[in-house]
Amino acid sequence: MEKRWKMRPFDGEAAAALEESLKINPLLCRMLAQRGIRNFEEARQFFKPELSHLHDPFLMKDMDKAVERILQARSRGEKVLIYGDYDVDGTTAVGCLYNLLSAIIDPGFLDFYIPHRYREGYGISLQGVEYAVSQGFSLVISLDCGVKSVDLIGLARDNGVDFIVCDHHLPGEELPPAVALLNPRQPGCGYPYKDLCGCGVGFKLVMALCSTLGLDDSHYLEMLDLVATAIAADIVPLTGENRTLAHFGLKKANENPSTALKAIMDVGGAKGRIMIHHLVFMVAPRVNAAGRMDDARKVVELFVEKDPARARLIAEQLQSDNTDRKEADLSTTEEALALIRSGEHQLSKATVVYKPHWHKGVVGIVASRLIDHYYRPTIVLTRSGDLVSGSARSIPGFNIHDGLEQCREYLVGYGGHYFAAGMSLRPEDVDAFASKFDEVVSRMLDEDMFIPEIQIDAEVSLEDCTMKFYEIITRMEPFGPENPQPVLLVRDVTDNGQSRIVKENHLRFVVKQGHSTMSGIGFNLAGKFPVVSTGQPFDMLFHLDLNEWQGQTSVQMKVIDIRPGRSSLIS
Repeated sequence: MEKRWKMRPFDGEAAAALEESLKINPLLCRMLAQRGIRNFEEARQFFKPELSHLHDPFLMKDMDKAVERILQARSRGEKVLIYGDYDVDGTTAVGCLYNLLSAIIDPGFLDFYIPHRYREGYGISLQGVEYAVSQGFSLVISLDCGVKSVDLIGLARDNGVDFIVCDHHLPGEELPPAVALLNPRQPGCGYPYKDLCGCGVGFKLVMALCSTLGLDDSHYLEMLDLVATAIAADIVPLTGENRTLAHFGLKKANENPSTALKAIMDVGGAKGRIMIHHLVFMVAPRVNAAGRMDDARKVVELFVEKDPARARLIAEQLQSDNTDRKEADLSTTEEALALIRSGEHQLSKATVVYKPHWHKGVVGIVASRLIDHYYRPTIVLTRSGDLVSGSARSIPGFNIHDGLEQCREYLVGYGGHYFAAGMSLRPEDVDAFASKFDEVVSRMLDEDMFIPEIQIDAEVSLEDCTMKFYEIITRMEPFGPENPQPVLLVRDVTDNGQSRIVKENHLRFVVKQGHSTMSGIGFNLAGKFPVVSTGQPFDMLFHLDLNEWQGQTSVQMKVIDIRPGRSSLIS
C-alpha cells in the first residue's frame, strides 16, 4: 500500500529559541518544537520528569467529597464495592484502589465487581446495581466508567447506594447523581491536566486518600507500573502528567515490578529492558484477552495478588485466553478478507462485513486488521442474541462516532469516540445500514484521505545517525500519542550490493550516502526490493534503532517506507 509522506510542521521561532538556550543539536530542537515545547523550563521537565511535577489531587473537583465519603464508610463499617470496566484501564484502576482500601478497610466490608463483557456490556450495568443492592453495599466507587450512567446511578441512589464516579470520558449534558464525580473533563473542574486515563483518575484518588490519612508515599508509588500499563494501553497523550507517570512507572517495572506485572512479563517471555511497547504489545493484549474470551475478574485477582506462585498461575490463564483470542482473531480476519475479495459486501469507500458466528470479543481487533489491508473506515459485525452487534475503527480525518450518528435511524444503540466505536442493530437492517454508512464516508472524506500518511520529523544524513544522536533520541522516551518516536528521512542513498530479502517478507538493507554506510531492517517491505536493487538513489523513512549481534551494539535503521530518490510526493 502506497503512503503519503508529509513533513511534520513546527514552530521555527520556538526551535531557534531552544537551540539558543539549550545549546543542543538543532534537529532535536526541531523535534521538541514539534511536540509543543517552547522554552528551557518545558524542555527540562520533558527530559527530566520528577514526581514533584504531579499535581495536587485536591485540585480535582469533588476530590474532597470523595475522600470524605470513603472515610465515612470506613468509620461506619459500611460495605464498599469497587466497580470497574473490563479492559486494561478499568482493571488496573480497580486493582490500584483495592490494594489501598484493603489496607484501611476490613476486607470483609470490601469487594470489587467487573461487568461481564457479553452479559452486561460496557460501564455501569443494571445487574451490577442489583448486585450492589442485594449484597448490602452502601457505597460503590466506579472507575473508568459511570459519567454517562445517569439513570442507573439514580436507581442505585433510590435504593440506598451512593456512587463515587471516577471517569475520564467526556460527560454528557446531564451528570450522574453521584455523591462525588471525579473527572477532569467535567464542567467547572480546575484540574490542570485533562488527559488522564481512567486509572490515572483512580490513582489521584489513591494519592488523596494517602495524603489525608498521613500514609507514606510508597503506598501509591508502588502502583506506578500498573498506572503506566493503563496509560500505554488506553492510548492517551504521553504529555504532562501522563508522561511523568509513565516515566516512573517504567522505572518501577524495570527495577521492582509488581507481582502481577512480573508474572505477566515472565509468562510472556520478556527479556531485557521493559519499554512502553512491551506494555502495549505484551501486557495489554493478555489483560484484555480475559474480558474478550472469558471473565475479566481474574485480571483484578492478579493485580491484587501478593503470592508470586499464585500470580503466575493466573498469568498463565491470561496467556491461554490470549492464545484463544489470537486463534479467533486470525480465523475471523481470514474469513473477513475472503468476504471482501469475493465482492459480496463490496462498498465504494467503507468496509462493512458481517457473519453471525464471529466471536464478539475479536471484532474490534479484526476491524483494525482490515484497515491495514484496505485503508478505509471499517465495521465488523456479528450476531449477539436477537441483535447484530459490532465494532468500528476509523482512519485520520473521519470521526467514526459522528459517522454512526448520521446512520442512527438503523441503530438500536451506539457509542464511542473519534477512532473507535461500537453499535447494535436489528439483523434486517444490516444491508441498509452498510449502504448508508458507505454513503456517509463517501461524502465526508476526500480521495487523498484514503492514502495513509506518514509524518516525518526531520531530514537527516547517514552521517548524522551516530550512537550519540540515538542516545539523545532515547531520552525523549516514553513514546506515544503526541510524543511519537521520531520518523527520520534520508534522501538519495544507494544499495551497496548487500541488501536482500530475508524470511520472504522482510528487507535487510545496507546503504551508502557519500562516505557513510549504514544497515537497516524493513519488516514486510520485501515488495519494495525492486526500488533498492536498480542501483538508482532512493529515499528512506526510518526510526533510529539498535542492532545487537554477537556482543556488538551498533546503530541501525528500522525502515518504515522507501521510494525512488527525490520524490515529489513529500509535502
